[in-house]
Amino acid sequence: MVLTDFILNLAALLLWLSWRSRQFDPLVRTVPATLVGTLRPAEPRRFKGGELLAGLAVLLVLRGLLYVEIGSPADWTPKLNLGLIVLAFRSDSFSSVLLYSVLSFLRVFLIFYFWLLILALLNRSAADSDAVPRMLRLHLGPPARWPWPWQLVLPVMVIAALWAALYPPLLYLDVVTRVHSTVLLAAQGLVLGLSVFFTLKYLLPVFLFLHLISSYVFLGRNPVWDFVSSTARSLLSPLRRVPLQFAQLDFAPVAGVVLLFLLLHWLPNFILATLAKWNLTLWPQ
Repeated sequence: MVLTDFILNLAALLLWLSWRSRQFDPLVRTVPATLVGTLRPAEPRRFKGGELLAGLAVLLVLRGLLYVEIGSPADWTPKLNLGLIVLAFRSDSFSSVLLYSVLSFLRVFLIFYFWLLILALLNRSAADSDAVPRMLRLHLGPPARWPWPWQLVLPVMVIAALWAALYPPLLYLDVVTRVHSTVLLAAQGLVLGLSVFFTLKYLLPVFLFLHLISSYVFLGRNPVWDFVSSTARSLLSPLRRVPLQFAQLDFAPVAGVVLLFLLLHWLPNFILATLAKWNLTLWPQ
């Protein structure tokens, strides 16, 4: 069920990206009053923007119906892992499972756009003529041009606001316990917002490994490989003064992966394990 849920989330995300990409198509946005506006794509008819969004909504609802039908017989409990807290939903209640279906997609959606924001930040000096950075900026909109402190604060504030907005339905469905202070609710949202940075352990090492491979194997000229190298160089910039190159071997990418593992995986788990020994938690309650 976990794999099925992940695949359906990817399908929903692709529907959203297909709708979002239509905003960048000049043949979609032109008007017939101009010469370009009379042009039409030669390819088969695409789905309209409204149809793509409707398909996304239908997918999330049908997934809820599917989980209701197979959840209880399979003795499966939908769970949403948010890092410091795991939300469990009733599989025999359609409203509960529908909320899980929406929140499961929302989690993937927020992480995906957070990753795009971080990649745009790491490539903020790239020219608009570079294909991949230009596409990132188009998908992100104005935040892609904001100063880097605001870019780092934005995902935390968005997630904190969403947690506050979703708290009433989660409480109504007995998914969370009652919080007796607005300050505690805000603190929970901030903790969830900060925890999204630890998802970078799944993204950034990939760029360093690919950069390591492309450094020793010529893979041809391609905008994607240029983007990978640019991102990796930005990540490794704090290590420039550290002597990590011996002869023709550059160990900076390996050192970067090790540091990312220590900061984004080992250190948080060590802190949580230490707090658990003392029956303490970072989750405000």
